[in-house]
Formats: sequence, structure tokens, C-alpha cells
Amino acid sequence: MDVRMPEMDGLEATQIIRRRWPKNGLMVIAITAYALEGDREKCLDAGMDDYISKPVKLDELAGVLNRFGNQKTAPDDEDV
Repeated sequence: MDVRMPEMDGLEATQIIRRRWPKNGLMVIAITAYALEGDREKCLDAGMDDYISKPVKLDELAGVLNRFGNQKTAPDDEDV
């Protein structure tokens, strides 16, 4: 999830996702160029599962994907 987007930022989008699918295993990973102190906590407080700052380092991305790789990553059709 890109944190800075037009119309609706990633924090708000994640909060909406969590209200609709609170516990089904949908993973939301923040990706942002804005790596200021406290940004990670804001993302996690909004319901994101992890945080990566840009520029994305492939080993860091691989680590996050491996950590969550065995978990369900999308809502069931009946949840939509």
C-alpha cells in the first residue's frame, strides 16, 4: 500500500480495508518514501502489517514477503 496517494491516502484506505475484512488474513504492507520518525507507527496503528521505505531494497522486500508468505493474502470471494 502506497502511503501517499491522491484522493485517499494509504492510512485511510487501510482503515477501510480493516473495517471490511478485520481478521481474514489480508496483509497490508506500507511502502513509502516518507520515512520520518513515527511514520512506521502511524502505518501499524492504521492496521498495516509491516512497513518498507523507498527506495525498496530487494532483500528487505523478500524478507517481508517471506514472513507473510504462508498467510492468506486476499479475501474469499464470499467476503467481497
